[in-house]
Amino acid sequence: MPKAGALDLAFGVGGKIDKSEVLSAVKTYEKYHVCNGGEEEERKANYADMVNKYYDLVTSFYEFGWGESFHFAPRWKGESLQESMKRHEHFLALQLALKPGQKVLDVGCGIGGPMREIARFSSTSVTGLNINEYQITRGKELNRIAGVDKTCNFVKADFMKMPFPDNSFDAVYAIDATCHAPDVYGCYKEIRRVLKPGQCFAAYEWCMTDAFDPQNQEHQKIKAEIEIGAGLPDVRLTRNCLEALKQAGFEVLWEKDLAVDSPLPWYLAFDKSHFSLSSFRQTAVGRFFIRNMVRALEFVGVAPKGSQRVLDLLERAAEGLVAGGRKEIFTPMYFFVARKHSLAVSKLGVQTVS
Repeated sequence: MPKAGALDLAFGVGGKIDKSEVLSAVKTYEKYHVCNGGEEEERKANYADMVNKYYDLVTSFYEFGWGESFHFAPRWKGESLQESMKRHEHFLALQLALKPGQKVLDVGCGIGGPMREIARFSSTSVTGLNINEYQITRGKELNRIAGVDKTCNFVKADFMKMPFPDNSFDAVYAIDATCHAPDVYGCYKEIRRVLKPGQCFAAYEWCMTDAFDPQNQEHQKIKAEIEIGAGLPDVRLTRNCLEALKQAGFEVLWEKDLAVDSPLPWYLAFDKSHFSLSSFRQTAVGRFFIRNMVRALEFVGVAPKGSQRVLDLLERAAEGLVAGGRKEIFTPMYFFVARKHSLAVSKLGVQTVS
């Protein structure tokens, strides 16, 4: 499917927020973050409002510049950005050993790019969970266009309080989404609840690596730039996610930072020194054109006031991501597969974990 055009971008900025209130929404969002005097605990306490505002503001920019899947991926030489993202999604489906007809949950599904790809690749039915109404509205339209509206659906809810019965899904996955959780243990515990016994949960997490030094001011600045640019309450260490999985009752089958062995840097698309025709909109030249286009659209009143300020947030994220990647203190693809233990009944009638 073609990417969103300039007018789609202009009319989409702000999502469900009234266009006259976009600028004030940006200002409110910015105040949650460290560089504007915000505190981590306040972001966690108000994560639902913060994340909702963030995705209302940025979704049209994401789709315009990135396509329908909002994530990074390991990338081979000669492989386009879009090809690498599809392979990344197929890899996840294969690690979950998805089978035709299974019922799968996508936690924090965005506008459904990975959901549609995985459903078609594995012949499964995928439910996308999302807290943001604008992304759901957009995703439903894209499902209809792709012809997958019978096998892919959306549910509006908070992934900290899912509206599903226990043991509902044959598999659960999350792609760059549970990093928005204010409490990763609580999030994983809720995912385990809705997953059927003996089945698996797989995810790509945004994390700080063990190379991150919390006493290093430059490292702290990079972390803060990523948080404000990506709508995150806190970027956790990889080991924090691993510990939370085990604490939530999962058996971790395997885990690895997939950025380590990526033939090309995962942040290449945002690197200003790199030029690519296949991902032109992410290059320095492409971003220059987009910046001036947004400024012009805002000036003539097609895009709402505050659009340029939203783009500035994303530029800050790009700079933070590239810096974090170069210093190897941040990864957007800490991957794991974890299994929920199944319950078996012994000859004595006592339930045992297997």
